[in-house]
Amino acid sequence: MAVSITTVALLCLVFLLSAYLKRRTTKRPPLPPGPPADPFIGHLRIMPSDQQELVFHEWAKIYGDVMHLKVLGHDIIVLDSVQAATELLEKRSALYSDRPNFTVYTTMGWDHNVAFFPYGRRFRKHRKFLQSYLSQQFTAMFRPIQELNARYLAKGLVENTRDFKYYISRYTISVIMRIAYGHQILSDDDEFMPLVENVAYAQNNGGPPGGTVVDYFPIRMSISPLMITYTHRRILSTTLPFVVPRDSLHNIRSGMEAEGTAERSFLRTQMESVSGKDLTDEDIQDLKGSAGVLFAAGVDTTSSSLETFVLALLHHPDVQKKGQQEFDRVIGDRLPTFEDYDALPYVGRVTMEVLRGMNLDGNVYTKPTEFNPDRFLRKSEGGNEEPPPVATFGFGRRICPGRHLAATNIWIAVATIFATVNITKAKDKDGNEITPEIIFESGVTSRPKAFSCSITPRSEKMIRIVASECKNLSM
Repeated sequence: MAVSITTVALLCLVFLLSAYLKRRTTKRPPLPPGPPADPFIGHLRIMPSDQQELVFHEWAKIYGDVMHLKVLGHDIIVLDSVQAATELLEKRSALYSDRPNFTVYTTMGWDHNVAFFPYGRRFRKHRKFLQSYLSQQFTAMFRPIQELNARYLAKGLVENTRDFKYYISRYTISVIMRIAYGHQILSDDDEFMPLVENVAYAQNNGGPPGGTVVDYFPIRMSISPLMITYTHRRILSTTLPFVVPRDSLHNIRSGMEAEGTAERSFLRTQMESVSGKDLTDEDIQDLKGSAGVLFAAGVDTTSSSLETFVLALLHHPDVQKKGQQEFDRVIGDRLPTFEDYDALPYVGRVTMEVLRGMNLDGNVYTKPTEFNPDRFLRKSEGGNEEPPPVATFGFGRRICPGRHLAATNIWIAVATIFATVNITKAKDKDGNEITPEIIFESGVTSRPKAFSCSITPRSEKMIRIVASECKNLSM
């Protein structure tokens, strides 16, 4: 049934008056400074709709690295430095580890995702699941899986029959699918690939969690579907894109368990830990949800980081040259493995620079917006001895439990790309090079805006090496 403009206006007025009265009757310490706000609507008029992090970073230069914004009665605290985040989210984690309700993502079915849980019993339960399986020592057992799928990545990039982002996405999906569920993707038409695309669309287009118009004014979700943005209607029309793969993968995993054919995986480990126990509905949701968040979080974050790496190579060809020279000097006649980790320090520095997100503090990093892996070198070696990034995976009780896996996923992919292909700028129809803009889109993760490039095998020798090492691969 249609809702009149008058009814909507009255509901808006009730909401705003309620928020105003609540503010007047609640005593609390003064909030940090921020830009001038409008009456009632606060900072809604100037709140950026995209690239929020860049706008906030500029505002923080004026108002400080702890800044207050207010939108329709919702208080927002923006932290713009590692020091501020560490002080509040690490040292005072008992106070600042909670989560608000993220209306859009809850409606999509992400309410069993530990990243969106309020701090409490279920949050701690899920973190225990994940931390026990993703410790730095335990994740060393995943290296054969990562190396295998890095071979698939090499084969795809050398053959180069599809867009490079497809091969990066397939690599990250395959690693996480195997670790979370014990399922190895062996073909381009694997039945789970469409489900993954739904998750990726939701993550990339749902908007920043807590920062969409729907989150600012959640009554929009209950008034009429017509009042929801087009993008959110499309996300919801995918039939809860997080729940569907989570449930489907759980069901196939249960079938494999019954047949005794399942490989070691996160879900199998958790199911074994509750073997013989009468499971409640909550227990079942926790099993599915914890495996689902490992999958959903691990796929998009790693692929966006590797897309950032490719974009950086187009703007800094010297980085690619140094990486290839290191590979040729140290290895040369085979593909890299984790046994080469200590012998490829430049690959390690590139990985750290790819992961350098919130770390744009000019007091810590020289020319912080430049991509410079050598910033981490000792001064005696020509570097600045700048510290490794610490903000990338979060802080305190909310720090990403999969951070060790993510870093090694990126490392082996970077090493493989250096070893196998040349990445250069694409050309237009007149033969002119196309320099892609450095623009990032905002969603659950921040990833580069779509761009093109040219990828070719480094040499005939490398084509033979890849063919030899991948000859028994099914993909």
